Amino acid sequence: MSPSTAEIMSRGMKCLMEQLGVVDAERFVATVIREKFDYTRWQREYFDGKSPEEIRQEAEMFEQKNPYTGNAVRL
Repeated sequence: MSPSTAEIMSRGMKCLMEQLGVVDAERFVATVIREKFDYTRWQREYFDGKSPEEIRQEAEMFEQKNPYTGNAVRL
């Protein structure tokens, strides 16, 4: 069963606060609302500007800094 919208919002805010802290999480949300941020368009523009090799290299660097431990934590 899919999580409710309230559950998704709660989990998302928890992630933001853990990664950015309370103040920057609030700033992020305010910016997204104020700028009418289109995540899909941003992703498209971001990835369209990169070659497959650049994407692969970024993914490898991310994996090295954040290795998968098999112990995924469900928020």
